Amino acid sequence: MSLNKAILMGRLTREPELKTTASGVSVCSFTLAVARGYARDGVRETDFIDCVAWRSTAEFISRYFVKGQMMALVGSIQTRKWEDKDGNKRVSVEVVAEEASFCGERKEGGQARPEARPVAVDGPEAGGTEIPGDGNGFSDDDLPF
Repeated sequence: MSLNKAILMGRLTREPELKTTASGVSVCSFTLAVARGYARDGVRETDFIDCVAWRSTAEFISRYFVKGQMMALVGSIQTRKWEDKDGNKRVSVEVVAEEASFCGERKEGGQARPEARPVAVDGPEAGGTEIPGDGNGFSDDDLPF
């Protein structure tokens, strides 16, 4: 038996980017800034963790989360091997979000992002690993607004 579970809480460093694969599957990429604690000199250290979400979880995140907002997520760590445009072999480490939750203060208005719309995926993401299952465990009744 193996265990691969990541639980993070941090702030979005940029707007979540929603794309759609050639087969019509939604995928959202974003980065969380996660505080590590205080170093010996009293300065708080931060890790910037790349994350990806698929299907309805991707759509949920892209619609209701914005840059700077606090997010809690549960997922798993995945490595992905790919080749860049110059033919160099690369490895990416990212957290695949299975669940995303609001935390911190509620934003005024509580409106969905109007500019969030899917775009076609072109590149290594199109052939990436897809997470089995279609639901993210959320319904409109679960939203805090």
